[in-house]
Amino acid sequence: MSEIILETRNLTKRYKNAVALDNVSITLKKNHIYGFIGENGAGKSTFMKVISGLILPTAGEYTLMGESSGSALDDKRKLVGTMIEDPYLFPKYTVRQNVELQRILVGNPDKTATDRVIELVGLEDNKNKKAKKLSMGMKQRLGLAMAMVGNPQFLILDEPINGLDPKNIVTLRNMLKQINQEKECTIFVSSHILSELYLLATDFIFIHKGRIIETVTHEELEEKCSQYIQLKDDNVPETVTILEKHFPDIAYKVEAEDTIKIYGKSDMKAELARHLMEAGIIVSELSEKEQSLEEYFMTITGGKANV
Repeated sequence: MSEIILETRNLTKRYKNAVALDNVSITLKKNHIYGFIGENGAGKSTFMKVISGLILPTAGEYTLMGESSGSALDDKRKLVGTMIEDPYLFPKYTVRQNVELQRILVGNPDKTATDRVIELVGLEDNKNKKAKKLSMGMKQRLGLAMAMVGNPQFLILDEPINGLDPKNIVTLRNMLKQINQEKECTIFVSSHILSELYLLATDFIFIHKGRIIETVTHEELEEKCSQYIQLKDDNVPETVTILEKHFPDIAYKVEAEDTIKIYGKSDMKAELARHLMEAGIIVSELSEKEQSLEEYFMTITGGKANV
């Protein structure tokens, strides 16, 4: 079997004058956990709906587990579990009835799957409770059980942490890691809580205004996020000129009238200090700091971490 679960090529979705997805090309590999990061309106849910077959793209194409069209693609979709936006539940049905109905709809003949996934998500003590009486956290778990009942090879989750308390967030994180490892299931997940994605994902895909702006592994992101240089001096405009001249490949951001953050090159401090001294610039701080995933997101998008 191919190691590629999903491949998109110039996937585009337009709504009248708005472009929700703009030539999105990505490749997802088997058994990875992908964190999908972008601000509100960036195109996260639209992308998930397109690859799940819920809406059609305006242009471009995609291949799901080696298939791109017709009945073969439909068969592969049966191996995909989805929970996009709010879980769609039948409020008057019990937990077990909701999962059982979903098992039938996805065509899984294994009747033991219903109780197995209910136990997997920790709802066995509430399986006879009606969905409308469940807490937000329990509804999220039920949505995950319904996504899992088809024994998927590919799991697409849009904001599964939404509404969960800290204890349930940890439980869900551990559950997804278990599913990934034991079921060899590729997971594609978005979340507003970037610190949780950082603890869960093996790879990260950043989307901004419908475009993919960066794709990195956890190790690469850890290196990018781990350190930056904070520089404070009395002549930021001249400092920027020095950075552009002597360090043209570095990324930096002017934070305040006396502060610059320099990313991804912590071994440049001595050389930078020399250039600043030669220019007669008085430095009050030149130190290494750590930045969070939220800060890194703001750096590459040039905006606020409203994801």
